[in-house]
Amino acid sequence: MGEGAADLPPGFRFFPSDEELVVHFLHRKTALLPFHPDIIPTLDLHRCDPWNFHGKAFQGGNRCWYFFTSRSEDKASASGYWNQVGTDEVVTSGNKDVGVKTTLKYYIGQSPNGIRTNWLMHEYRLLDAAVHGGSSICSSTRRKRGQPEFNKWVICRVQEYCSQASAHDDGGGTELSCLDEVFLSLDDLDEVSLPN
Repeated sequence: MGEGAADLPPGFRFFPSDEELVVHFLHRKTALLPFHPDIIPTLDLHRCDPWNFHGKAFQGGNRCWYFFTSRSEDKASASGYWNQVGTDEVVTSGNKDVGVKTTLKYYIGQSPNGIRTNWLMHEYRLLDAAVHGGSSICSSTRRKRGQPEFNKWVICRVQEYCSQASAHDDGGGTELSCLDEVFLSLDDLDEVSLPN
């Protein structure tokens, strides 16, 4: 989706708040309303490892990637899985609760024995009783007309956090990428002898 950035004005920076992600983007997508700029793509989270988001998800500032995906309890991908950390946070707009923010970490391997990475995802979903602009996001009349339910979609913000200095740094001033650190930690696991 990096190509979509070409339609943006010079100097454009994409730093949406939690409220803006829920109200301006997620609500409008679920209500089948247009929004501008229409720059956030839809991805199948199960088919995409986080290091493959470049060129598929929209990259905003601070090395953050944004995308819509269908809401699912199963958050496994080809190489690993996303696991919730902490508790959900409520997103408000004005004095109204409009959404929920869930924080997840990416682990390489199979649950529950995966290896934690530096990839962090904030997943935003609408509240069941979310109200915006005086009308319920989830109205019974919309469902009767066969339009998608409001909770089918989530919007995600993903970021890779890297440590400033690595324990594997040789002192030459070269920093390892987060993915390099993961692979080096896998090498460390090979050195551990397991009991028979």
